[in-house]
This record gives sequence, structure tokens and C-alpha cells, in this order.
Amino acid sequence: MTGNIRELVRDTLVTAGSTFREDKKEASRRAVGAETDDKARWVLQTVLDNAEAAEKNRSPLCDDTGIPHLILEVGPDCAVTGRMLDEIREGVKLGLRALPGRPMGILGDERQRIDQSGGLDPDSAGVEPAPILIRRCEENVIRLHVLMFGGGPAIRGKTYRVFHRHSVETVMDEIVSWAKESVAQLGCSPCTLAVGIGRSHYEAASLMLQAQADGRYDVQSGLEREITDRVNEAGIGPLGLGGKTSVLATFMKIGPQRASGVRIVCLRPACCFEPRIATVELQDAAME
Repeated sequence: MTGNIRELVRDTLVTAGSTFREDKKEASRRAVGAETDDKARWVLQTVLDNAEAAEKNRSPLCDDTGIPHLILEVGPDCAVTGRMLDEIREGVKLGLRALPGRPMGILGDERQRIDQSGGLDPDSAGVEPAPILIRRCEENVIRLHVLMFGGGPAIRGKTYRVFHRHSVETVMDEIVSWAKESVAQLGCSPCTLAVGIGRSHYEAASLMLQAQADGRYDVQSGLEREITDRVNEAGIGPLGLGGKTSVLATFMKIGPQRASGVRIVCLRPACCFEPRIATVELQDAAME
């Protein structure tokens, strides 16, 4: 059982770090075809060419190979054990070595990890994954989503409260304003905007993560399309060089809300190579 889980997670992490999903490839092709600015069209085509080369070679999409973020979906009759979680973490280590991931882990105690005085861990597997997010699913499976988060979007992202004034437009205006600023500063665009709206910072961030796992480039809600269109109207363009395509799509998830004057919003301007995501079902392996 454990060997199969480790190998499945290893291979899924490598796929996440080296491959565009098919719906993103198609969205990129549409953007190339619709773009009229020569510089913007060249950037879009180059990003797509890079992704196809990375997939062919099973090599990283970007030199910032990312921090593993994991979502584990558990069906109604399935059980997750501590041993399984350990095996998933071991699979992540194997995947970081196989990709290979960039050595970014910081050695040392709490103070040393803050100021980096402990130095870098030379092992790619020294990059610890973020805490696993577990959610229920209706299917009788155990399914793992692996996402690789780069540093640029984390620097330009934002999680903060919005005074909604009982108006959807007020919240949307704030999200669009944040997005225009972050996309312009990020540089490595076109972006995919990931948005979570919740009752706390933790909930908003977890919804933002789930939005990337559930979102599709060929399916946009009315609110998602509005955000995408309004940010693209700013004309920031790929790499900030101008053009129609600053954002390929918006993935947004809105959770339960409370009777309050604020909504907590988490925005991540996922770079041109994100979401770096792949999914695997572990149910069969877990039952062996």
C-alpha cells in the first residue's frame, strides 16, 4: 500500500510542476489567436511553447519550482490514517527530488528560519509542503490535488477585509482594484486570478486554494468573467508589455458568510505558469 501511494504522489507532483492542463493550453491558444499586439502575442506563444517543452521533458515549468500545497478529498466510506498522511509526505519528498525542485528549504531554529541565517537545505526535499487541506467529496474515493505555489504570486497576493456596504459591486470593485495592482506588479503574466471570500483569513485562503483545484478555463461564472474582463480592460498585457490578455481566467470560490459589515477576501494573482496542478486518486492504492 505505502509504496504505491508514495509513487503516485511522486509522479503527480512532477506532473503538477511540469505540465499545463488541457483547458489551460486551449485558453492560451485562444488568447494567442485573439491578441492583436505583436509583443503580447509573442509572449503568449512563448509561454505555451515553454509549457509544451517542459511537459515533453518532464522538467520544471519555471525555475521557481514552487512550494507543494495539497488538497485531499475523502469520500463518505473512505478513511484517512496518519500512516497515509506520512506516505503522502514521503511521496512529496520523492517528487521534489525527481522534478527536481529548487532547494529553497531554510535550515535552523525559529529565528534562523526567519532571517535565513541557518542557510539553505541542499536537498530539494527540504522544501516542506504546506499543511494538507482535507475536504469531503460525494464520490467514494480518496483524491489528492497537488499544487505548486511560486513566490511571486505570494508576494503580490492579498488577504484583507472589505466593507461590503450590502453591495456585491463594492466587493467586486475592490477585488478588481487589487487585481489590477497585483497583475501590473507581478510581471510574469498573463495571470490566472484565484479568489476566495470567507469569514476569516484562514477560510478565505482555503477557499482561494480550492478555487484553483475546482476552476476551469472553459467554464467561467458571471462574477468570474466580470473580474477577468475588467482587469483585461486595463491593458497591462503579458509581462506588462500591453495587450488584451492580462488575465486568462478567474477562479473564485465564495464560502458561507456571516451577518457582518465585512467580507474577508483572499486574492492570488497566479503567474503565467500557475496554477501548477495535478490530481490523482489514491483509493485503489489505499485498499491494496
